[in-house]
Amino acid sequence: MNSEDRMWLLVAHLGGALGALISFGLLGFVAPLVVYLARGNQSPTVRAHAQAALNFQITWSLIAFILLFVGWCLLFLPSIAVVVIQIVFGVIAALRANEGREYRYPMSATLIK
Repeated sequence: MNSEDRMWLLVAHLGGALGALISFGLLGFVAPLVVYLARGNQSPTVRAHAQAALNFQITWSLIAFILLFVGWCLLFLPSIAVVVIQIVFGVIAALRANEGREYRYPMSATLIK
């Protein structure tokens, strides 16, 4: 293996790691893909390493995407639910107060006495 092939191997493997680092795991496949497309037909060794790195990084990029998407959804869905609960019960309490009735909020802790 010559020094140029060795450089491309490092780009495939370390580029994948660096891409994953700077993109929270989403773009780790970019550097191995570039190496695979640019040098894969010229060197069987580079092709094998780029292919291995590409398969690994695509797998983990998909996992990262799913986890980030689920995390994003879980982060915002509970927040949206909290806001909706606050609005709904606030409106109900306002309607009851307008009728001259007292309203006891559900799911409320007694923090101020």
